[in-house]
Amino acid sequence: MRTALLILLSVFLSQAALADIYKLVDENGRVTYSNAPLKGAKKLNLEPISTVAMPKPKPPAASPASFPRVDSETQKKRDGTRRDILEQELAAEQKLLEEAKKAQAEGEATRQGDERNYQKYLDRIQGLKDNVALHEKNIDALNKELAGVR
Repeated sequence: MRTALLILLSVFLSQAALADIYKLVDENGRVTYSNAPLKGAKKLNLEPISTVAMPKPKPPAASPASFPRVDSETQKKRDGTRRDILEQELAAEQKLLEEAKKAQAEGEATRQGDERNYQKYLDRIQGLKDNVALHEKNIDALNKELAGVR
């Protein structure tokens, strides 16, 4: 019974895939596509879609012999400088996050005089929450960057 149902379903779906398509342009210039022949509609002759295999990606090219090289000591110094800069940015971002959290806590505790409408209060608080989320994302990005430094 189940097999017969699957065969019937596959026959029905294959018929739907081979259905004719009609295009109708009305007096206002609106285009309508349909699988039912409408008065004044033109049948479209569509070619079946074929699949094309994707080309294999080329391996990355090696650096040419004339490409300038940096000795390992110079690279270590550059990596150290990069790490120092990222750590300074991380410390600054953490300080900004603490300030943003403090501003959010203070902002949630008080309601300003022009915020008789509760939505104005919610909009102001959402801005503070967005600022906290921004600093948290920046800290995450800096930590990921630091993890990749040698």
